[in-house]
This record gives sequence, structure tokens and C-alpha cells, in this order.
Amino acid sequence: MATSMYGPLRGRALAGIKGDANARIFCQQLAAEMVSIAGQYKVAEDLRRDPLWAEAVQMKLSGDVLNITRL
Repeated sequence: MATSMYGPLRGRALAGIKGDANARIFCQQLAAEMVSIAGQYKVAEDLRRDPLWAEAVQMKLSGDVLNITRL
């Protein structure tokens, strides 16, 4: 299951809320307050430090780490 945003991702995005570690989040512009996949999350303070802030990205879990990669 994937959550996709066709525009800026603002506010909160949650995917895999029932524990699906294969869930992903896609957006055209990362500007979120919080993102979470299967209980692993990052908040705005962490996201803003990421070099991909405000870029088109994919978010997915690798083990217990929430990774953000460029689309």
C-alpha cells in the first residue's frame, strides 16, 4: 500500500498503520509536519535537516530506519 501526494506534502502522512513495513509514501514536494510508516516516524525538525526537504521523494522502511530518496 502506498500513500501518494500529487503536490506538496504538508501536515501528517501515515502509511502502514496496521504494521505494513512495505508501505511507502510518495510526494512531489516534501514539506510535512510528520511522516510515519509502520510506526517509525520523522517529525518536521528532522525532515527539514534532510537535503531532500522540498524535493520530490519516496519514503520507505529499511529495517527500522525510515529512508527518504529522490524520485
